[in-house]
Amino acid sequence: MRLLAVDLGEKRTGLASGDTETGVVFPIKTLHVPRGEALVEAVREAAADHAADAIVIGLPLNMDDTEGPRAAISRSFGETMSSVTGLPVHFQDERLTSFEADMRLRGRRDTPDNDAVAAVVLLEDFLTLQ
Repeated sequence: MRLLAVDLGEKRTGLASGDTETGVVFPIKTLHVPRGEALVEAVREAAADHAADAIVIGLPLNMDDTEGPRAAISRSFGETMSSVTGLPVHFQDERLTSFEADMRLRGRRDTPDNDAVAAVVLLEDFLTLQ
């Protein structure tokens, strides 16, 4: 099954793609689009372009495992994406994915944006739990 991972942000959203059979995950790009209709359309296009069978959206949980306002935004975005694409949407705890992305990119040149790498970390975590 092909998956599209979405690391949702206010101004930037990272995308990654992966496959459950091979476990290979790679960054796609960072969308510099604020939340709204344009972002929904850009993610829908990415899902179609990468033949995604499902979408995995980062769920920003608090350190005590509770959900706050940002988690509600992610859940709402997931409902919209499911409705627009007809694909199942899964949520994955995204705590510390940006930190992990920063660590992976430290000192490297000509690398994908941090947000796309955070989406990679998110999808790798999701695949590990499957």
